[in-house]
Amino acid sequence: MKRSWSMILVVAVPYLWLAAFFLVPFLIVLKISLSQTALAQPPYLPVLDLAAGWRGLRGFVTALSLEGYALLFSDPLYLFSYLKSLAIGAGATAILLLLGFPLAYALARTPQPAQGVLLVLVVLPFWTSFLIRIYAWMNILQRDGLLNGALQALGVVDAPIPWLATDAAVMIGLVYSYLPFMVLPLYASLQKMDTALLEAAADLGAPAWKTFWLVTVPLARPGIVAGSLLCFIPIVGEFVIPDLLGGSQSLMIGQTLWIEFFGNKDWPVASALAVALLAVLLVPIVLYQRQQMRALEGGR
Repeated sequence: MKRSWSMILVVAVPYLWLAAFFLVPFLIVLKISLSQTALAQPPYLPVLDLAAGWRGLRGFVTALSLEGYALLFSDPLYLFSYLKSLAIGAGATAILLLLGFPLAYALARTPQPAQGVLLVLVVLPFWTSFLIRIYAWMNILQRDGLLNGALQALGVVDAPIPWLATDAAVMIGLVYSYLPFMVLPLYASLQKMDTALLEAAADLGAPAWKTFWLVTVPLARPGIVAGSLLCFIPIVGEFVIPDLLGGSQSLMIGQTLWIEFFGNKDWPVASALAVALLAVLLVPIVLYQRQQMRALEGGR
């Protein structure tokens, strides 16, 4: 009996954690998204009055509205923010995969004593404040910054390039900040790969590119999917990097949420934006889980 209660407790703790720090806050945001904007404190109506009993609860439910969600489809600004976020998220994730795969492969093939040192170098930027690192990129990308100075010294450009307040600056900041999130899952998958499979493919006459595509990539697929999800999902909702490095043309959904919450004080619309964003980001997770279930069923 003691063992069964201990097992139940071990299983229940993660669910209690998710309920307290995800489900309850989500329900609060969902409730606000169904409210109406008001010049009050809090800035939305209705507010549940438990002292009114069932009558108060009935009046609260009937006063809920879908106006916030309707506004998302009527105002092109919100659609533009969503599409911009998805486009930048997909582009940055693709670049991260192209850069992270060879780096993770090199780490996995490095002799064991050096792997620990190289892994520390990969995660070393996390030891510095995220905000400080983005401010450093602001200095690097300004007109008289280090990047333009290096390009001019090498003769690549004749005049400084306006990097700041562009999509290119946002991409640079995102790729720099999220590269470890792509490298580490890929490294974990590639390190488990049996090198005998590569030797067998070479003995059978497969060229290097075919061995890579037919052997290495399928074996690294779990790391590819995990790294892509770890990067794509937070990038779509990113606020700090596009706000500091981007311009008005780089308005992403995180900035729109900030404007609605703290600028316009329109909490219902901002909450509707957040709920819609969560629904969009759940799609790749659900697809990945369905693919995993099919793979498990096919392996039986």
